[in-house]
Amino acid sequence: MTATHEIPYTVRRSPRARRVRVNVHAHAGVEVVLPARAPERAAAAAVSELRPWIERRLREARETMAAVARRAGTLPYLDETLLLVPEAGRIRAHRRGGDLLVPDAQPAAAIERFYRRAARAEVAPRQDRACAEAGLSYSGLDIRGQRTRWASCSARGRMSFNWRLLLAPERVLDYVVWHEVCHLAVLDHSPRFWALVERHWPGYRADRAWLSRNGATLVI
Repeated sequence: MTATHEIPYTVRRSPRARRVRVNVHAHAGVEVVLPARAPERAAAAAVSELRPWIERRLREARETMAAVARRAGTLPYLDETLLLVPEAGRIRAHRRGGDLLVPDAQPAAAIERFYRRAARAEVAPRQDRACAEAGLSYSGLDIRGQRTRWASCSARGRMSFNWRLLLAPERVLDYVVWHEVCHLAVLDHSPRFWALVERHWPGYRADRAWLSRNGATLVI
């Protein structure tokens, strides 16, 4: 851990990085990614140059952590709130009405598996309906835990969605589904693409903005 002007940060070298990059994570703090041959001083220079932006993002990160802490034994599930109920001897998370029964020790892995299973059940019918309405088809569906993406669509029509979307409001999940279905017709983010999204999901800008503002809170 290094510090520059009282801002602590970690350094990670990446052979794939072409430039110095600064990331601010709600849980991990400030990370500077350096290209393999970049001098170590480049990290300190980047943190110094980006100080106002970093401080703003750190404030947002603290707000994110506070929002997560306020859940107090609950988790969002689309437009619902599930109460976490620890049970001794349980190894698999199971929903019973508004309760989510979870292992009493280290429940995070079991909870993630529950949300992954539920994500497929929630996403698949939405995707099928959207494709039918748009007159498009896809080749496959994957549920993943991507670090930097909420969803993606390959050139061959294979769709991938982040299970954490189930921690967002239902309307946001519906927007992301439509976003990816529209990529079946237009792979880029050109004006033509956004016009197609707006045709199928009017008001998408509000859902996109919600995800941008609150995406860091979508954690268990």
